[in-house]
Amino acid sequence: MINYPNKKVVNKQETNLLPAKKKQKVLNAANRGMDFEHAVSLSCQYYDEKQRAIITKRPTPIKIISADYKLAKITEAYFEKQSNTDYNGVYKGKYIDFECKETLSKTSLSFNNIPSHQIKHLKKVLMHGGIAFFMIYYKTLDEVYIVDANDIISLYENGDRKSITYEHTKEIGTLVEQGFIPRLKFLDAVDKVYFNENTKENY
Repeated sequence: MINYPNKKVVNKQETNLLPAKKKQKVLNAANRGMDFEHAVSLSCQYYDEKQRAIITKRPTPIKIISADYKLAKITEAYFEKQSNTDYNGVYKGKYIDFECKETLSKTSLSFNNIPSHQIKHLKKVLMHGGIAFFMIYYKTLDEVYIVDANDIISLYENGDRKSITYEHTKEIGTLVEQGFIPRLKFLDAVDKVYFNENTKENY
């Protein structure tokens, strides 16, 4: 059993007691974003195997409350603090750090989905000369873009803006080509934005 920071627990037994319609809503909410994250992780794994980059998913730290050490099993724990961003690593001698965001909206990504600690973290990465960006997935449109962290931070810190629109994402972002292996060819987009290279490898 893992408790979230508010200590609220929703387990399988509680979910099974819900009406069918509400149960499906809970399950959909729990699974939302998993395909996108999985695609990014598989792409990172592919890049590592091809020795193109080392990029890994940053684990969320947890605080263990109780454990069965005989079975080597955690019986109760909760997320100790929010993680900074989703992925980090090294590419072409540069530190790279990015956050993945997904939206079902066809028109925008709300900044409510971006906590302030992620903005602070990415500002530090930029200050030290690292590559920092957001990878945004418009799920309904099945389009993925990378948007430089500087652009998101500028919009985020402008009190008049509460989101980045899809049209603005297309304008300032770079479309990530989707394929089979790797699933998301996001390093080709990184090459265009940060290295002025129009890479098009045969995968």
